[in-house]
Amino acid sequence: MPVPLVDLLADLAAETEVLDAILADLPADGYERPTPAVGWAVRDQVSHLAYFDETATLAAEDPDRFRAEAAELMVLGDAFPDVVAARHRRLSAPELLDWFRGARKRLLDVFGVVDPKTRVPWYGPDMSIASSVTARLMETWAHGQDVADALGVRREPTHRLRHVAHLGVRTFGFTFRLHGREVPTGPVRVELTAPDGGVWGWGPEDARDAVRGTALDFCLAVTQRRHLDDLSLDIVGPVATEWMSIAQAYAGAPGPGRASMGRGA
Repeated sequence: MPVPLVDLLADLAAETEVLDAILADLPADGYERPTPAVGWAVRDQVSHLAYFDETATLAAEDPDRFRAEAAELMVLGDAFPDVVAARHRRLSAPELLDWFRGARKRLLDVFGVVDPKTRVPWYGPDMSIASSVTARLMETWAHGQDVADALGVRREPTHRLRHVAHLGVRTFGFTFRLHGREVPTGPVRVELTAPDGGVWGWGPEDARDAVRGTALDFCLAVTQRRHLDDLSLDIVGPVATEWMSIAQAYAGAPGPGRASMGRGA
């Protein structure tokens, strides 16, 4: 059953608060701390979120202007997120935090009054407002993971991981096409242990291919925040194995993934 937009927005606001709490008292030199994303410091993770919050809001308010600006950015090639990061490294730590807070508040305000049936453009196929909010939540959680890793902070898994996991499942075909591969026709069962001990499932229970494990491990895999060797996922079958080796829940070029840190890292 689809999640009502009001609930999605509430979960995005809650995920925002978790990251804001990490950043709120962070000294200026903390923003320069390297993150697991090669070449990116904490500051780049924050500017990335703020910038694409603004463009997501623009996509909802002025689709034609968004398309024009997106086309100019995508001419830069697959490295355009790095270009965005570089353009904003002159900002001070307080400016970055204010930008992120302001951009996120405006996004929540605008999306709160948009018709949920509206479709908006993005850096790829158009998507529903609900999908756009889900993508922002996934990005907040994933880039928040990079920030947390850089600062040695452990975040508690929550029910909001279901949104990230759902996006990870829905991008199955996208992932194969992104890598120039034929999309498999066989189903994959995804069965995850939720933070509260319950079970979340996608796909037929009798599928020959399956991915099982904790929701946290699955989300870390599909957002490419951990190498599969560092996770405890039970992956069964050739289709599931190939998928999880390239799984990517976010738009853009194929991600390089992360080097293994050793199981349990």
